[in-house]
Amino acid sequence: MIALQRWHRPLMLVSGFMAVLTVVSVTGLIVDDRVLLGVPIWLKPFKFAVSFGIYSVTLAWMLSLPHKGQRWTWWLGTVFAVMGGLMDVSIVFVQAARGTFSHFNSSTETFDNTISVMFGIGVQGIMLTNIAIAAILGFQHLRDRAVSRAIHAGLFLALAGMGVGVLMVFVTDGQLAVDATGREIELLGGHSMAVRDGGPGMPLTNWSTIGGDLRAPHFLGLHGLQAMLLAAMGVGLLARRYGALRDEGVRVSLVTVFGCGYTGLVLLATWQALRGQPVIHPDAITLAGLGTLIVAMVLGLWAVLAQGRRRLASQRV
Repeated sequence: MIALQRWHRPLMLVSGFMAVLTVVSVTGLIVDDRVLLGVPIWLKPFKFAVSFGIYSVTLAWMLSLPHKGQRWTWWLGTVFAVMGGLMDVSIVFVQAARGTFSHFNSSTETFDNTISVMFGIGVQGIMLTNIAIAAILGFQHLRDRAVSRAIHAGLFLALAGMGVGVLMVFVTDGQLAVDATGREIELLGGHSMAVRDGGPGMPLTNWSTIGGDLRAPHFLGLHGLQAMLLAAMGVGLLARRYGALRDEGVRVSLVTVFGCGYTGLVLLATWQALRGQPVIHPDAITLAGLGTLIVAMVLGLWAVLAQGRRRLASQRV
């Protein structure tokens, strides 16, 4: 409990706010039958609340670790909390309640136009604060080296995920769409490639099943930080049981290999989406790329573990 009190308080408050908004969005999914582009109108707020809540808790913990420039990172974390949690996610909820689009909305109606400008400012703030935090922490050692490597890689993966989000504005043509109030609005961007937004999608994620979807690599990149930390924690737990993993250098190398593989997966998912190919219907080229990536990861992990076993054997002699 004492440790939690040391975590970045504004980010923890935002994570609590996200928990409340998650309950609100679940309630909306149950009682509100309105749809937007063929999808329940409260699904996007639900995903944003859950995703932002997880990211905020992770960032709050990370900024509590001893590091140089803590005053700077505290303020950057606070800006992230305000512009992301209190501004952008709230806008997603407000627009859902109004029955219209929070993303890519080009309506000239005063409220919508103001909301769109605020949303854009919030997105820029989120990206800039993450870039600044990554720059400050990117060359520092935090806790043990394996966790430090996971944090460094995870922050840059998150930035890559945000970069994919920026592509949604530039690589898609505008389309006319009708919101839940019956208004026809031009959307200046979209998620799908080679098809219009609003077509058949996967359960929960709603990633397109008939065309490419940039939300897949966007999601993978944004939550690369959590994936990397889980990998580092997993290796740390296994080290208690397997002697070959007790060498810190081996654990760092394992996390590095995992990070390289995860980065490859984000790049592969981005390439697949840009080619207009559904996530669940990969072609032979995509499957070949995925197979190569898996083989490379397995060989890399095997090589690191073999090195760890050799080191352990030499210490016993």
